[in-house]
Amino acid sequence: MKTVWLLQHVHEFADGGEDVKLIGVFQSRAEGEAAQVLVARQPGFLENPGGFHLTEQQLGIIGWSEGFVTIEPEVES
Repeated sequence: MKTVWLLQHVHEFADGGEDVKLIGVFQSRAEGEAAQVLVARQPGFLENPGGFHLTEQQLGIIGWSEGFVTIEPEVES
């Protein structure tokens, strides 16, 4: 089965929110790692080097096929 590599960066905010950026989709892990090296030196990424995620994904697979549930954070009163 054909796979690709997704390089993403997640910036987590103090309030628990996240900003997820898709950096790119690559044919190999090596290409994804090389891309990470390049962008890791740029503003924003430089201050949050632990936010990178490189994952292998199969093509033609439907994600979240059974839906999802959102759990809201508890608000302190």
